[in-house]
Amino acid sequence: MFIASPVKTNLYGVSLVRSPAFPVLPRPLQHRVPLSRQVRAVISREEKAVDQEDEKSTNRSVVYSSSPAFPWQRSKYTGTKTVMAVVKIRKKMREKLTERLEHQFELLLKAVGQGMLIQLISEEIDPETGSGRRSLETPVLGLPKTRNDPRNLEFTATFTVPTDFGKPGAILVTNLLSSEICLSEIIIRDGSDTILFPGNTWIHSKNDNPEGRIIFRSQPCLPSHTPAGIKELREKDLRSVRGNGKGERKPHERIYDYDVYNDLGDPRKKDRVRPILGGPERPYPRRCRTGRPLVSRDPPCESRGKDKEEFYVPRDEEFEDIKRDTFTAGRLKALFHNLVPSIAAALSNLDIPFTCFSDIDKLYKCDIVLRPTEPKDTGLSGFIGGFVDGILNVGETLLKYDTPAVIKSDRFAWLRDNEFGRQALAGVNPVNIELLKELPIKSKLDPAVYGPQESALTEEVIAREVLHYGMTLEQAFEEKRLFLLDYHDMLLPFVDKINSIKEDPRKTYASRTIFFYSKAGALRPLAIELSLPPTPENNNKYVYVHGHDATTHWIWKLAKAHVCSNDAGVHQLVNHWLRTHASMEPYIIATNRQLSTMHPVYKLLHPHMRYTLEINARARKSLINGGGIIESCFTPGKYSMELSSAAYKSMWRFDMEGLPADLVRRGMAEEDASEECGVKLVIEDYPYAADGLLIWKAIKNLVESYVKHFYSDPKSIASDSELQAWWDEIKNKGHYDKKDEPWWPKLNTTQDLSEILTSMIWIASGQHAAINFGQYPFGGYVPNRPTLLRKLIPHENDPEYEMFMRNPQYCFLSSLPTQLQATKVMAVQETLSTHSADEEYLIDSRENQRRWFQDEEVVKYFSKFSEELEEVEKKINKRNKDKKLKNRTGAGMPPYELLLPTSPHGVTGRGIPNSISI
Repeated sequence: MFIASPVKTNLYGVSLVRSPAFPVLPRPLQHRVPLSRQVRAVISREEKAVDQEDEKSTNRSVVYSSSPAFPWQRSKYTGTKTVMAVVKIRKKMREKLTERLEHQFELLLKAVGQGMLIQLISEEIDPETGSGRRSLETPVLGLPKTRNDPRNLEFTATFTVPTDFGKPGAILVTNLLSSEICLSEIIIRDGSDTILFPGNTWIHSKNDNPEGRIIFRSQPCLPSHTPAGIKELREKDLRSVRGNGKGERKPHERIYDYDVYNDLGDPRKKDRVRPILGGPERPYPRRCRTGRPLVSRDPPCESRGKDKEEFYVPRDEEFEDIKRDTFTAGRLKALFHNLVPSIAAALSNLDIPFTCFSDIDKLYKCDIVLRPTEPKDTGLSGFIGGFVDGILNVGETLLKYDTPAVIKSDRFAWLRDNEFGRQALAGVNPVNIELLKELPIKSKLDPAVYGPQESALTEEVIAREVLHYGMTLEQAFEEKRLFLLDYHDMLLPFVDKINSIKEDPRKTYASRTIFFYSKAGALRPLAIELSLPPTPENNNKYVYVHGHDATTHWIWKLAKAHVCSNDAGVHQLVNHWLRTHASMEPYIIATNRQLSTMHPVYKLLHPHMRYTLEINARARKSLINGGGIIESCFTPGKYSMELSSAAYKSMWRFDMEGLPADLVRRGMAEEDASEECGVKLVIEDYPYAADGLLIWKAIKNLVESYVKHFYSDPKSIASDSELQAWWDEIKNKGHYDKKDEPWWPKLNTTQDLSEILTSMIWIASGQHAAINFGQYPFGGYVPNRPTLLRKLIPHENDPEYEMFMRNPQYCFLSSLPTQLQATKVMAVQETLSTHSADEEYLIDSRENQRRWFQDEEVVKYFSKFSEELEEVEKKINKRNKDKKLKNRTGAGMPPYELLLPTSPHGVTGRGIPNSISI
């Protein structure tokens, strides 16, 4: 098990000689050298002559270090001092029996100094070598202590160095064990000084890579301010994480590199062929390179590996135990929600639709899918049959969904137009609505292919509907009361393809919806346009409005359902996946490749990168892949990622991803220098924007103070080599297909940097929280937000129209996802809406960052930031009780809490984590 050559030690932690390879444990020295002579022996070989006479008088042999002489050992003796080190190692939460035995064995090795070596590197240059002074490699040893933190074990090490050794700036860590070690931190006590070396990193075994790991002290510094003794190590550490772009990445590695999305499909299976995303035809942000072998060279598609294999992510990006347990628990629940109906459907060869609303209501009761009855005989025998019998007779508690917030207090809210409009401002996807600025509404698509560019939502149609509110069309425009939800151009090129899917049929239109903001403060839909690609006989543009008879009412419900279906697909593939998950990945890769862990920008961004590469890899494995959950349960089907790529090509731009810029672009806010964030909302009662601007302002205040602290010299931004390389790589590698766009911000001033960093932190925290954690509260009730529809709206000449007239409820329900599709997507939405127990929240920054900085001024910035967020939470809670704000309060209406900073774990519909971790 253990094959590294351990280091023999004495009881005082001083490195002496290499011993034979384990398992032969070192025996205690029969003739122990007096401590004074041991220390002096390993301090300096030149002192041999000084102590020679004393050595002869004792008639004992001094054991010398096998390490090469260090420059300070050859210098004139100036005295020594003792430096203490406390090394914290994180324990595994849960271990198998074999792992527990191995863990106890490793504790023994650590206790006798056989597990880890550490070496101090001074910030001072040794004039003879031109590099930093180094201590001897010293073993970490002693019986572990847990102190007040049961997750960490503490070990110690003692260094004896010259008094003029200088301040330690880095530590070289070598793991002699056969397995990896999670290093929490190292604390160095040098007299009255305490120096923190934050770890939170996995140290690979020397067997996997003989190179030790470099850990820098907590004090951040710019490249130009790097102490001379560790400057070379700073550059070396950065080179070590970039790799060479070749070979398959190994689990223990921490290599960050780029690749295109060529791993979503499988060209060996006809129904799993998917185009590569990333390139002129289908541009896309880059993802983390794994280097798995290709299964096809034209096009070059990467192997997806075996089903149980995880995609590679750099070791430090992987989930920790608590997060993995939470995610696994979600997957387990999904297993029973998905597998049980799957088996049941397979046995009956039927995937049934909902036939009445009570079928949907049963999803939130204990006996939804299966009742715990007497064991069923499936008629199957053998092991597989027993497995099926066990699944089909699983207990009821595993099959229970919580009632989604949207119907918890008012199960009929989803039917009302007011709620339909409210969710455009305060739902899970409040980022697509825009101000209607002019008529006629025109498409930008090629008229030769997609027909006339003018919308069927004409002035006449809109004026007639506005008149119901006692207002003319001119007045509505003047008072900015007309708004638009437009998915026409994004979806129309895909409609025929989607409607032609045979293996899992679904039907869709390209939709446009006009809303009117009433004087009472309610956003109400006026008219809906649903379009199909034109034919020679028909433009295929249909307009629907709410009427006063039963038939029109049901047709209107079907039209709204199609809008919701489009909205759900765009939300998931564009606003959620593309604009947060996928776009953030290149920022994370570039940050690790180009910014040293010592760099202040790295330290600022580090909490906002936690777990993102891992969750993205898991998404590529089973969520956005060919045949994955998104394709099977959302409208675009197998064209889902192509749609996402088309949206990236047509509308994604970094300078518009910040909240104020996005609101102005959509006409939902106007620039106003007198306002705190420089913008004034067109609709004051726009919960996402109103609360989001509070979060944005707090982030911006923190970032501006932080940046000015480290970049006091106006020229220091342009001269920061790491920072400029970082921004250049984000543009030219991470978002390669957009590298020539003129809208990329410059990076020359502190204001430039502050705006860039504020946008990145907002995307990872507030933006992702607002569009992610409401998925189950709003989407968990299928009629409110169907992820796909299986039928078009019947017209009078259609064969289905007669059935619709006889039973409109059945027509509506049979258009929704099947029971299998619904339970599958509900399980995923519930998992994606869950906060894990180890979540790190934006409001806790002062505690999280305190361990990263030994700079009281910087700690004050984070303390002030947390205090600002506490005030934000109070303001939001107060707004949610204000009866004048109709989009937040009302009978049975859930308050808008998605941007409340705090949250317990679970599906809470609130809370802002630091990073995109689910």
